[in-house]
Amino acid sequence: MPGYSSINLSCGDVCPEADTVQAALCLLCLPAQKHTHHTTIDLDFCRVAPQMPGSSGTAQSMKKTIGHRGVETTTGETTYKKTTSSALKGAIQLGITHTVGSLSQKAERDVLMQDFVVVESIFFPSEGSNLTPAHHYSDFRFKTYAPIAFRYFRELFGIRPDDYLYSLCNEPLIELSNPGASGSLFYVSSDDEFIIKTVQHKEAEFLQKLLPGYFMNINQNKRTLLPKFYGLYCVQAGGKNIRIVVMNNLLPRIIPMHLKYDLKGSTYKRRASPKEREKAVPIYKDLDFIQDLPDGLLLEADNYNALCKTIQRDCLLLQSFKIMDYSLLMGIHNMDQASRERERGVSNSGDSAGSEGAVTPDQRRPQAQKSLYCTAMESIQGEARGKGALDSEDHMGGIPARNNKGERLLIYIGIIDILQSYRFIKKLEHSWKALVHDGDTVSVHRPGFYAERFQQFMCNTVFKKIPRKYACAGVFQYAKGNAHEEEKKQPHEEAFHLYLHTNIQSY
Repeated sequence: MPGYSSINLSCGDVCPEADTVQAALCLLCLPAQKHTHHTTIDLDFCRVAPQMPGSSGTAQSMKKTIGHRGVETTTGETTYKKTTSSALKGAIQLGITHTVGSLSQKAERDVLMQDFVVVESIFFPSEGSNLTPAHHYSDFRFKTYAPIAFRYFRELFGIRPDDYLYSLCNEPLIELSNPGASGSLFYVSSDDEFIIKTVQHKEAEFLQKLLPGYFMNINQNKRTLLPKFYGLYCVQAGGKNIRIVVMNNLLPRIIPMHLKYDLKGSTYKRRASPKEREKAVPIYKDLDFIQDLPDGLLLEADNYNALCKTIQRDCLLLQSFKIMDYSLLMGIHNMDQASRERERGVSNSGDSAGSEGAVTPDQRRPQAQKSLYCTAMESIQGEARGKGALDSEDHMGGIPARNNKGERLLIYIGIIDILQSYRFIKKLEHSWKALVHDGDTVSVHRPGFYAERFQQFMCNTVFKKIPRKYACAGVFQYAKGNAHEEEKKQPHEEAFHLYLHTNIQSY
């Protein structure tokens, strides 16, 4: 029939045992003409579980997996590579305590090229040793990658060794519900400063190769939305390697997020699943954003320009390393909605960290000693620190914005999932998808095109600029003083709606 793909089943192209290389070779079996949406075969082979020879392809055999992440059937506890989450958290804290302590005994010096490839290892027997304490977990080995280099990164971002230890090791780590389909485990420190994520071997390997370029980039430009990498470690337990990376926490749990988005600039299958929508605060995607916020998020001109410049600079760096398939993670705190909820006695409508609830701010350290450039606002206007431009009491680290209703928003953003290189596997995946869909809409694309499409979507669709004359009229003056007072709020609303009645689409 016209418009349908003809697949020869005898060639092995859809054989249950066909791997991705075989699947790519089977592109020769497809007609040369461009296929339409009538094609019925699911070519998303990267997410289909392998089947045994002769299997019938039942729903069970096609069930999606969650990588190495599982759940103990008896206790219900999360496991990763058959290691329980509690044991993994304990091993991480013991290992980091030891490695940071031993690193403090080494003299400060400049970072050398060989520092990026150094790997230190220490064995933790359960009965303890002359170097390690006794513990109630199984024996494990802890590896630290590039300790000198990561110490430099932490210092550059204003994180002192004792603060790093206090945040990660003083209180139990909090496990977060997995927001994606990668099967990774996520932990957050009790003071909300750091995120710990398990990564695959290839991702850890790629980060190691990326370190010299990352070092060069953050020395040249500290204003970045890229992840702040603070440490790369490996726990060897039960014959398995569990690699973890420590990063900055983009979405603070102390601030309820009323909306969350994972944006790529793609429209192919970029809508939150029904299962995701059942969550208290789902993570929506590109098509959801276009539907929910067709007018985008409205920013003051200076913030808009700084944000788009930062995105452009970050994308250029990612493109130079042939990195693609990254996302912009965005949390939106609606200040007006939060005010209404407080009046109704609703203490925590958002659930930005699963079911753990909000935490109280860490008062042990002065704010000035917290990690530098760790918030969204600081990431785009880092050098303004100390000049009066940044006031945490005004915006709590978020970027002030408005929606098309005139409601006051705080936006928390960062670029995530940058450890994906456009290698052979991604080229194959794009070739498959481009056969049956518009190649410009799929998220897996060549790095140059991906970066350009990402920038265009963020700066033309997601974020839009309020002309300075309307900002000066009072649209964004709510960040100063008590914006909840009606006599101060009313002129701002009038100025905002005056702008809305002009041609918003031109921006």
